[in-house]
Amino acid sequence: MRWLLALFPRTFLIRFGQLAKPILRIVFRGKKYVDPIDGSSYRFFFEYGYAGRYRKNALCPGTFSLERHRLLWLYLKNETTLLNDSIKVLHFAPAQPFLKNFRLIENWNYVTIDHSSPLADVKADICNLPFEDFSFDFILCNHVLEHVDRDDLAIGELYRILKPGGILIAMVPLDEGRNKTYENSGIISKREREKHFGQYDHVRVYGLDYKDRLEKAEFKVDFVRYAKKLSRADIRRYGLLESEIIPVATK
Repeated sequence: MRWLLALFPRTFLIRFGQLAKPILRIVFRGKKYVDPIDGSSYRFFFEYGYAGRYRKNALCPGTFSLERHRLLWLYLKNETTLLNDSIKVLHFAPAQPFLKNFRLIENWNYVTIDHSSPLADVKADICNLPFEDFSFDFILCNHVLEHVDRDDLAIGELYRILKPGGILIAMVPLDEGRNKTYENSGIISKREREKHFGQYDHVRVYGLDYKDRLEKAEFKVDFVRYAKKLSRADIRRYGLLESEIIPVATK
């Protein structure tokens, strides 16, 4: 994947990646690895990462899914009824691997949102959302909060617009070796943010107290380690991270 990112910046892949997917499916098709989101199979997955830290077998060539996307799909499909429920869903920073499948769910009232993404239905600031209280049954907000300066305001807004009994899944890059989240508002350059936070546009590294941050907004939170329920063969086949946490927050 490094050569692909060198040739085409991420903004280009977001806008035009759909055109490349059918070709990449054919070029890299095989039987060793499978993307459970659409069932396509490949000889290998690309490595992927930032700041010289690359993960092997991370990015699916034909869907652009990462480990977290594939794990979340398996969790939603196998452990919940959300994909079958008649619900109103809000999806922040809509990831390409999910878009086609989610838009095809007829029983969902599905809304996508981002501050600038061309894939989003609504453009808005997560700290000041244009929705009434109790608007959504299910909110997906994955790998967003680490980009937000005032994540407390964002989490409060997510709680406000969620219906009682509703579910928020807000996955973040989480360092289990840290009990306390590391952040420093004085670090503003892209180079320093990449050095300290692992990516040029991140503003913190979450620790295990991420759960406390969600609970402070009155969510009931469960850190789900779904990969630990899967076999080693499935973890390899789907290209998953066994340590990945799915934070399931209920209002």
